[in-house]
Amino acid sequence: MEYTVQKLGKLAGISTRTLRYYDEIGILKPARINSSGYRIYGQAEVDRLQQILFYRELGVSLDNIKKIVTAPSFDGAQALREHREKLLEKRAQLEVLIANVEKTIALSEGRIDMSDQEKFEGFKQKMIDDNEKKFGEEVRQKYGNDAVEKSNAKVKNMTQEQYQEVTALEQQVREALAQAFATGDPAGELAQKAADLHKQWLTYYWSGYSKEAHAGLAQMYVDDDRFRAYYDKEQPGIAEFLRDAIRIYTGII
Repeated sequence: MEYTVQKLGKLAGISTRTLRYYDEIGILKPARINSSGYRIYGQAEVDRLQQILFYRELGVSLDNIKKIVTAPSFDGAQALREHREKLLEKRAQLEVLIANVEKTIALSEGRIDMSDQEKFEGFKQKMIDDNEKKFGEEVRQKYGNDAVEKSNAKVKNMTQEQYQEVTALEQQVREALAQAFATGDPAGELAQKAADLHKQWLTYYWSGYSKEAHAGLAQMYVDDDRFRAYYDKEQPGIAEFLRDAIRIYTGII
């Protein structure tokens, strides 16, 4: 079956403007242009659009989606199996949060007792699962399974206050880094403040701190596309700037 822009947009629940944009950036070209000048999409394009929307739902950037789906080695069936695994992981995270909400409702109704630590279990588990999904393989290869498991255990044992502190500290790192990046000086006071805040943030997760590990992690932010995309999504170049600031902070150049 073939579809025009309007029909495909309606089928997929997205705007015609989005489909035209996908055509412009080369991520989803129509099968052909008819004699009236309309874009016409066939089954292959429908299947690709489904893949694109799956990746979007999983938070992958359009640039990375394009690299994935246009690669000669792209396997649509394998991609679907990977989507399924990631969606199952997401469902498991949601189930943990739902269970946490249900327990909190029962607590408010006086049906159960619930410790302050239990109230945040769902959020902490989601934090662990998100980090594992995004960066687990690279971090385990670099630091080993034992270090990762110790870090996860430390997160699980966070108190309510510690959880709130590390959440606030993450935002402080972002804000300080943005201000420092505007100066262009990784050795400046603002950049070194950002590096110090980053160290403080790490200590909530790491069982022990070392300058070498800190500098190594900063290099990974640059070397790994996913880490780089996480930091560069607001302003390209921030990952390298943070690496340079941390190198200066730790003295490991």
